[in-house]
Amino acid sequence: MDSQTSQSSQASQSPHTFQVDLRGLVDLLSHHLYSSPKVYLRELLQNAVDAITARRAEQPDAPARVRLYAEGGTLRVEDSGVGLTEADVHNLLATIGRSSKRADPGGIQEARSEFLGQFGIGLLACFVVAERIRVVSRSARTPDAPPVEWTAADDGSYTVRTLPDEARPEPGTTVHLVARPGAGEWLTEERVLALARDFGSLLPYDVRVGDEAVTDLPAPWNRPYPSPATRRVALQRHCHDLFGFTPLDSIDLDVPLAGIRGVAYVLPSSVSPAQRASHRVHLKGMLLTERAEQLLPDWAFFVRCVLDTDSLRPTASRESLYEDETLAAVREALGERIRSWLTGLAAGDPERLAAFLSVHHLGVKSLARHDKEMLRTMLPWLPFETTDGQLSLEEFAQRHPVVHFTRTVEEYRQVAPIASAQGVGVVNGGYTYDSELIEALPSVRPGTVVAELDADTVTAHLDAVDPAEELALSAFLGAARAKLDPLGCDVVLRAFHPLSVPALHLDDRAARHEQARADAEEQADDLWAGILGSLRGSAPRARLVLNHLNPLIRRISSLDDPELIGTATESLYGQALLMAQRPLRPADSALLNRAFIGLLEWATHSDPTEPTEDGRR
Repeated sequence: MDSQTSQSSQASQSPHTFQVDLRGLVDLLSHHLYSSPKVYLRELLQNAVDAITARRAEQPDAPARVRLYAEGGTLRVEDSGVGLTEADVHNLLATIGRSSKRADPGGIQEARSEFLGQFGIGLLACFVVAERIRVVSRSARTPDAPPVEWTAADDGSYTVRTLPDEARPEPGTTVHLVARPGAGEWLTEERVLALARDFGSLLPYDVRVGDEAVTDLPAPWNRPYPSPATRRVALQRHCHDLFGFTPLDSIDLDVPLAGIRGVAYVLPSSVSPAQRASHRVHLKGMLLTERAEQLLPDWAFFVRCVLDTDSLRPTASRESLYEDETLAAVREALGERIRSWLTGLAAGDPERLAAFLSVHHLGVKSLARHDKEMLRTMLPWLPFETTDGQLSLEEFAQRHPVVHFTRTVEEYRQVAPIASAQGVGVVNGGYTYDSELIEALPSVRPGTVVAELDADTVTAHLDAVDPAEELALSAFLGAARAKLDPLGCDVVLRAFHPLSVPALHLDDRAARHEQARADAEEQADDLWAGILGSLRGSAPRARLVLNHLNPLIRRISSLDDPELIGTATESLYGQALLMAQRPLRPADSALLNRAFIGLLEWATHSDPTEPTEDGRR
């Protein structure tokens, strides 16, 4: 009994072999691993190039040819690579996931770094477009071995057999594909040629589709040109063919230590920093991806790159880059190259720099936030909106002892006309990155004073009204204040220029936060209102500054009718909000409507007891 139990236990622990549903695996590849069926051709080219690389590691003078022939829903790919024996076929092609690079037959480990593929998926990807694959191969390592044939169907079945010598007289491999129903278009000569040129234009070997050459070496950025102008025109043409735009400029990305060779093209129009840039990356000549997003620092969103590398690691699908320390180092190196290009423009070509910044100043500002040296270099060039017009911070700081700035565009619009009339220079820091750069100004320009402009500062620069005159208008001011008090706004009287501005609405973020809290408290239930009430701050309220020098204000201040004074005050308040381009709260919109109707009623009002012009009542 014990013996039977022991034998049963041992039997239950014996190993089993996984059974793979090839149809299901092909579906997984085509719908989840690969973005498009077109990658089948990349895998074929990749296997051929790897085979040639392996053969040349042992026979440096071996031929290096890849030929593709497409006709009638079939494709034949011939290479002069290392080839396979029957044992190799059983080891490599009959086992899904086995890689010749990992198995390392023949002791060519030293050549492994030259291989494009690292995952052994290989021919399996061809089932995305083919229902049958036939491979005929002859080994260069074992010349006496007969050619071997491996034939597989998409149901997972395969056969292996040896062939007569004439089936493949020279070392190398021939792959035959027969299209699966509905996939014939992928095996037409026109499509195969287009895909081969897209994937393999930079491959180091002689690749042809029929008689048409696929490779186009050296790469455009590595070719000799008669002059810099000729090179610039050639790269512009290359960019237009590749990306569809004519660049403002091109930046060489030759970084030998990172194994990078390529070029970055500067976009001719501005783009959003949030838009993910897509770059073309070749790995040892083979196109890896045309949608590499993490290749450059985020601030370099104004360029599109095409490059070849031998140092970056692809993901399993070989359609994107693996995020690791190597990619981080390459990203830093490429960012440094673009940074050096900007510095060179600032030092020697201000016209090209000005043309670039007129389009892409946002990207440079993003870089300058974290790079003091770049901020110092670009200080005379980066444009900012100021009360003196579009100026660089360097020029503005030379004109004004204190660099006042606002943090929002709305605040700038409130105070800019008045501050400018009072001789106070203000920089609009409301745009992306601007306030951060303004605050960093003293760190690269010692002695510069930077101060945020708030409502108190503006009011302090406005002239006070003679106390006697203000006392005489106390009744008017009292009525105006009573009207705006429910809106959380005070009324003050000042004399300022320009005379055409009757009233100015001033507040700051603290006042707006307090007003928002008060509005929320008013609409909340008892519990929430109690919580909001406990958060009540002592922030200054918004204020409506009436211009005593303005003729309209003088006429309104002389009115005796409190109701008419209230309507006029509400109108001035609404007009000041609109001039500041501030978003209106529901209460503000209601006030504007009420003031408008009130003024219309006052303007059209007539006393029925008064005689008309013809004497009738």
